[in-house]
Amino acid sequence: MKFKNPMLVVTDINKSVEFYKKVFGLHVIMDFGANKTLTGGLALQTSETYKEFIGASDISFGGNNFEVYFEEDDFDKFADRLKEYDIEYVHPIIEHSWGQRVVRFYDPDKHIIEVGENMKIVCKRFLNSGMTPEQVAERMDVPMKFINACMR
Repeated sequence: MKFKNPMLVVTDINKSVEFYKKVFGLHVIMDFGANKTLTGGLALQTSETYKEFIGASDISFGGNNFEVYFEEDDFDKFADRLKEYDIEYVHPIIEHSWGQRVVRFYDPDKHIIEVGENMKIVCKRFLNSGMTPEQVAERMDVPMKFINACMR
């Protein structure tokens, strides 16, 4: 058994492809018409065909019970770039207790998208601020093995 990829059901596949292309730089690598796979492995499926697949007449969107997660090395640059788009935010940028900055927003079909600061970058940010490796491990609640790997 091998996990292949997540698939989001969308109401307008072209609008969704454009969204993921503009906001994340993803591109279609496999195009089956009603199903498209984007770089990174994210697949999109039209709601009409998905209804047929599952034998249902209705699909609900915006349940706030699932998210697609991305990490970004240059989080500040990405956050600034988001201002160029008409984005509906779940919440503004927050910093979690372990120090990672994240933002959550909706795609065109109200799927939650989370973009978090790359955890190695968080580690380096703390180390560059003068914290000892042990302090960073405690602050981030990660093992020293992770901190040591970030310092290489």
